Amino acid sequence: MNRLLIGTLTVVFLVSAIAISNARQEKLDVAVTELVVEKGPRNPWTHLRLNNHSEQFQFAIISDRTGGHRAKIFSRAVQQLNLLQPEFVLSVGDLIEGYTEDRKQLDTQWHEFQSYAAQLEMPFFYVPGNHDVSNSVMGRLWKEKFGPAYYHFVYKNVLFLILNSDDPPGTSSHLSKNQIDYAAKVLAENQHVRWTIVALHKPLWSYADIAKNGWLAIEKALGDRPYTCFCGHHHRFRKFVRNGRNHYQLATTGGVSKLRGVRYGEFDQIAWVTMKKSGPKIAHVLLDGIYPENMQIIPSDEPGVPRNMSRTYPVTGTVYVDGVPAADANITFYRIEGKKKTRTSDGVVEGDGSFQLSTYTAFDGAPKGEYVVVVQGNDKIAIPSKFASADTSPLRATVKDGDNRFTFTLVDR
Repeated sequence: MNRLLIGTLTVVFLVSAIAISNARQEKLDVAVTELVVEKGPRNPWTHLRLNNHSEQFQFAIISDRTGGHRAKIFSRAVQQLNLLQPEFVLSVGDLIEGYTEDRKQLDTQWHEFQSYAAQLEMPFFYVPGNHDVSNSVMGRLWKEKFGPAYYHFVYKNVLFLILNSDDPPGTSSHLSKNQIDYAAKVLAENQHVRWTIVALHKPLWSYADIAKNGWLAIEKALGDRPYTCFCGHHHRFRKFVRNGRNHYQLATTGGVSKLRGVRYGEFDQIAWVTMKKSGPKIAHVLLDGIYPENMQIIPSDEPGVPRNMSRTYPVTGTVYVDGVPAADANITFYRIEGKKKTRTSDGVVEGDGSFQLSTYTAFDGAPKGEYVVVVQGNDKIAIPSKFASADTSPLRATVKDGDNRFTFTLVDR
């Protein structure tokens, strides 16, 4: 009888823009979505405040697909996004290989990319990268196909500001005055949004010419509002914090990568963003972990782009600073070709001072040749500044046939 008196509790939730306190969520009488459950003095659940606030939504961000994109990655990512069902998908640019003025070739590349984007079951928002607008021909083609190269939209009181980090087309790593003025106007007209998401291709905030590339003007216009920035370009994940705001440089979604894993920031990913009332919660999801219900790899016939790769040879060694292992320092080999020094291979120094170089794939070594060796430090270990640049580093290495092993002892004198 007591059980009958307890009855059935119907919990309903109103889908609206009105904030609803946790205490009232179990008693609302506007039936839009109903949770019907028999509630007793003790219950096998924590609470009944469903995680579905009216202002909450999910979207995904894809990263670079260029530099010699790999087969069957981006096309599978499209189907994986359809499994995850975000409300929309945002990019951070570099969608086609580009870097040509051949209109027929460009049309072929865009047709291929758009054939995959069209398979998404939700909207896809384009962002231009340097591979997409690398010259005036590509800039005009972008305008023909997609219209503006920078724009904005607002969804559930969140402003999305899309920027072009190569403006005008063919001008590398720069925001034009017109674009800066546009962004300032948009931000001024949307002062009271609850959050701002900024998406662009290059991490202009990390460049040495930040005073000239236009980013400081964007930061000034952003002011003290809450915002988060997303970019790509370097095919390596990295998180920056500027002015107390998080800036994320995403890895790849099929772009060229050594794929050395999370420690190196090299993997295929999407960023999964849940916009809560309090701000975004971000999960970086590796594509290798997304499978359909039958646990079968999603089929794809997407071709990759062949790469011109020289033969490599194993390169290992150790790096010490004043006798101490240079743990977590970055070591880079710059190939000497006449007066030119070309960044070729790199690695990360382990806790015991050891390193392995990679050029095209994980730990494949380096091509034969003469190299300048650069070692750059971090928060854990300071490296004398002369070793941090190819122009000043005294370190040299010659890579030959067979196994190559080097010991570098860094002394500041």
